[in-house]
Amino acid sequence: MRELYDRGQIQIENLLGNAQRQAEERRLHEFTIVDVDSHHYEDRRWDEIIPYIDDDQIRDWARAMTQRSGKAAATTITTAQLGHQEISGRVLRAGRNQLASQHDLGASKRHDDVVRTIWSMDMMGIDYTVMFPTPMLHLSLHPAPEVEVALARAYTRWLTEELLPQDDRIKTLVYLPFNDPAASLAFVEEFADVPGVVGFMVTSIRYRGVHANEYAPVYSAIQDTGKPLAFHAAYNWHEQAMTQLNKFISAHALGFTFCNIIHLTNMLVNAIPERFPRLKLIWVESGLAWIPFLMQRLDNEYLMRTSECPGLKRLPSEYMREMYYSTQPMERTGSPALMKASFEEINAENTLLYSSDYPHWDFDVPSVILDLPFLSEHAKRRILGGNALDLFGLPAGKRAPRAAATRPAFTGGEPIEPALS
Repeated sequence: MRELYDRGQIQIENLLGNAQRQAEERRLHEFTIVDVDSHHYEDRRWDEIIPYIDDDQIRDWARAMTQRSGKAAATTITTAQLGHQEISGRVLRAGRNQLASQHDLGASKRHDDVVRTIWSMDMMGIDYTVMFPTPMLHLSLHPAPEVEVALARAYTRWLTEELLPQDDRIKTLVYLPFNDPAASLAFVEEFADVPGVVGFMVTSIRYRGVHANEYAPVYSAIQDTGKPLAFHAAYNWHEQAMTQLNKFISAHALGFTFCNIIHLTNMLVNAIPERFPRLKLIWVESGLAWIPFLMQRLDNEYLMRTSECPGLKRLPSEYMREMYYSTQPMERTGSPALMKASFEEINAENTLLYSSDYPHWDFDVPSVILDLPFLSEHAKRRILGGNALDLFGLPAGKRAPRAAATRPAFTGGEPIEPALS
């Protein structure tokens, strides 16, 4: 098993080494790059997060569950998620220790997660990153809404009080416990002005219609902040329709698009963009191929059944062209003409946001955008950073050091269990 960890470490470190060389060769130091979707593994930090839980009973329960389950506690606390991402150990989610130097970890006074995140950003030439949790993306399936609220608030307090103040290159979109609309509104009011918070996030694996009137105060409050609301996709092999699929690849391929298709459709046909015209929406980690499909499908249905959408004043596709989408995992196979057409359909130069999804096994480096032959230099720079700078109100200017000056070596460390979520 140690051999697998070592091999996974070498594979991912080689990829980051390539990314570092690309950053220098492609002169990424000349313009700002913003990663709107990177991750860390909060399940390894429950001992730090649990003390932030206000409710005594939930705090005691969470502590007991982590003590019982050890490193696998996240799947117990946030609800189990069936998966096979590591392909029996052949693909490792984050290599060893998320590829940070043990020397740096020992010498730095900053939190391990901050050191590791900044290190990987420097390797890829990234100036700002928006960091998300990982197992908590399935917390929305927890049967007790009060547990989602308690864990989400504890995590957000820990993140904003302990990690984000240590480096202003790391930002976050606050997890909203959407199973409780009133609590979600309270989160917006509590965290909107906290340094490092650039918006809000809903995990897309859930079963409450996001168009319901009970969410109107939440959307109104977010709209008033001027910050965006993101829907972060994931897969759920337990979803009734998905249980017909007998391979993980099938659930993974369809799940990440399916959940965001459902929520975006509900948003549109129930005229949420008309009711809250200043609400900026981002659809994260669903790729791009589904967007032109949904535009065509909804436009076609709308023109035949306009009476069912009395709140809309335009075609659904017109609203979709004003929303934002993250790049990863960008479908780069097939006809180049098809990808070019997809970019044109979604007005990519003004709506597309680069995302790496690092350190997950399918992460994308900035070259996925730089290598697209049909994009102008201006469009590439907008997608890699300019759009996000405007959307989040971040100051422009390079923050990452020149790739040539970034130390690539990994100097050791003990292996950690790969996450399955």
